[in-house]
Amino acid sequence: MFAEYGVSGRLTLQLKADWQDGEDAFVDYSGRGPIEIGATWQVWRDDRNAVSLYGGYTQAGEGRNAGYAAPGVGDHDWEARVSLGRSLGEMGERWGIDGAFVELQAARRLRDGLPDETRIDATAGARIGVDWMVLGQAFGGAADGGARWLSLEASVVHNFGAWSMQAGWRQTVAGHEIPISRGPVLAIWRRF
Repeated sequence: MFAEYGVSGRLTLQLKADWQDGEDAFVDYSGRGPIEIGATWQVWRDDRNAVSLYGGYTQAGEGRNAGYAAPGVGDHDWEARVSLGRSLGEMGERWGIDGAFVELQAARRLRDGLPDETRIDATAGARIGVDWMVLGQAFGGAADGGARWLSLEASVVHNFGAWSMQAGWRQTVAGHEIPISRGPVLAIWRRF
């Protein structure tokens, strides 16, 4: 579950939570995953660019608190993240694509009970018509002195009024000391 609430035009509160039921070659596990609360502050914006800062706190759960750790390992985390986004405007229009954009995020996660992490996430997306959007995303990171990972995701989003539905595929394409994962991505959003 992921929820955002815009307190103002520049401040957004965020909540992430999940329930996990999984198995791998070593262990079966089931239970509450980590719960994260945080806030995003839009530092600067013009017609084509935006910069924001995020700060968050995560309380660990009974499931996997990190992809490379055993279930239940870890206590809590603090995260600081910077996001840079750019509308491609005329460049996308030349290719017949409305609303094309790119976003780059860099984060540092300070973990209690697990190694600290550095993360880099990138997204490229474009609106096709009024109700469709395509996304290509990369999620990479490294734990201090250990695991490294890179996952790629491709998906399509369709809007149904205030509702949106996303369907796609995510797969680990590179890494060290992490499980190789792959599978469908399904999400449903409701805007209030």
